[in-house]
Amino acid sequence: MKLGLILADQLSHTLASLRALNPRQDVVLLAEVAEEASYVAHHQQKIALLFSAMRHFAAELRQRGWTVIYHHYSDVLPDHSAATSLLDVVSHYCRKLQPEAVLMTECGEYRLQHQLDQHWQDELAVELACYQDDRFICSTDEFRRWADGRKQLRMEYFYRQMRRKTGLLMDDDQPVGGQWNFDQDNRKRYNGDVPLVPRLMHHHDDTDQQVLKLVQQHFSHHPGRLDHFLWGTTRDQALAELDHFIEHRLPWFGHYQDAMKTGEHTLFHSLISPYLNCGLLTPLEVCQKAEQAYLNNRAPLNAVEGFIRQIIGWREYVRGIYWLHMPHYSEQNALNNQRPLPDYYWHGKTRMKCMSECFENTFRHAYAHHIQRLMVTGNFALLAGIIPQHICDWYLAVYADAYDWVELPNTLGMVMHADGGYLGSKPYAASGNYINKMSDYCKQCHYSVKTAENDNSCPFNSLYWHFIQRHRPQFERNPRMTMIYRSWSKMAENKQQAILARAEQLLDSLNDL
Repeated sequence: MKLGLILADQLSHTLASLRALNPRQDVVLLAEVAEEASYVAHHQQKIALLFSAMRHFAAELRQRGWTVIYHHYSDVLPDHSAATSLLDVVSHYCRKLQPEAVLMTECGEYRLQHQLDQHWQDELAVELACYQDDRFICSTDEFRRWADGRKQLRMEYFYRQMRRKTGLLMDDDQPVGGQWNFDQDNRKRYNGDVPLVPRLMHHHDDTDQQVLKLVQQHFSHHPGRLDHFLWGTTRDQALAELDHFIEHRLPWFGHYQDAMKTGEHTLFHSLISPYLNCGLLTPLEVCQKAEQAYLNNRAPLNAVEGFIRQIIGWREYVRGIYWLHMPHYSEQNALNNQRPLPDYYWHGKTRMKCMSECFENTFRHAYAHHIQRLMVTGNFALLAGIIPQHICDWYLAVYADAYDWVELPNTLGMVMHADGGYLGSKPYAASGNYINKMSDYCKQCHYSVKTAENDNSCPFNSLYWHFIQRHRPQFERNPRMTMIYRSWSKMAENKQQAILARAEQLLDSLNDL
């Protein structure tokens, strides 16, 4: 008999380790433990989503004939101790069942995989087999081969290789439509001309209700709240979310994927990243359904290409970077940022309208779309010089789709430029003008987006130019930033000084904005 351990982000019936097990003689183990739920203060909705999805997945396995052991969060082991780690639980069942081997699929996060590699084999005193996670399109070994010898890892070239590998949106060896990337068509502001479709609602059964009560009891001190828990928790509900997106939102996703609007937390986004990242959906099936919508004339090419690029391009790319450079990648701070994260990242109260909207979305729904993360909350952290590890931990804590492998490269590399430009050739720094262009936030803000030097000037404006000036040695010769430095140099000196003084004032009182 073998014992198969399935983790909370591995809820896929096609999982490699499940394929290596025999339902007639082997046993599957899933476990809710304190260490995994609390190593950062995960959003209450993320914990509820994963615990409930795990319980439903265990029930599906039983229906398919598997013998399943499920360790609930409140279960006590026979020695009257509460299991705080996965190793506690696995060790107990190895002693009890005496399996000939423990089978796993490789962990999604370096933290847990490192524990497994360093300690589990000796502690368990049984063979430990770890299978490659082939739900991803690009294995870590394949990515390493692709990266070998390249001075800079351009996502665009990796994405093209993934298109050729999968055949998605390909006409023989050429991209459908004659170009690889339609990003220039995907930056429209949303002005209400296309009706928004309400979010799909799911029935939450007794299992969901039990989990919500458990989370309320044990994790109420974590960020967010549960009163707007709208996530699906089963494979069927995840598929319904995908179908809903393809039918109602994908046709407009391309044009409006960068748009933001007050009070609208989803717009035309898919809301499927939590399901992808916990395994209820797989990337290839998602992309194939989107491609079929294009082939059936149900969605335009720019929308489908943009959506597929996020999954087989960016998602696979950041995972490759993560495993290529961990653990030292997480420690980088190329811009030498020293400021702690402002308190409103945790309580959400600020007079900056754009930030307060993103915080409301985050704490209410455990969600914010990529532009809210990159160009609002992330951009502010970049401009203010926040310690990269502080903002990385925040992103990991507050979103339902947050896992270290995807959040760390996105935040430390793309948002904070803390890897020195390895992931992105220029920092994603922007003034309030970008937010004003892509949203209606600035119309309702306490601050004025029209100025940078006044007492009521938009903090993004003042801090943007302060960022540009203080990092002049790093970026002045960057060919993508020469125009910015030319504009700064053309400003009157008294205006420059007034902007910098305003920024210094803001930096001295970050918690009061």
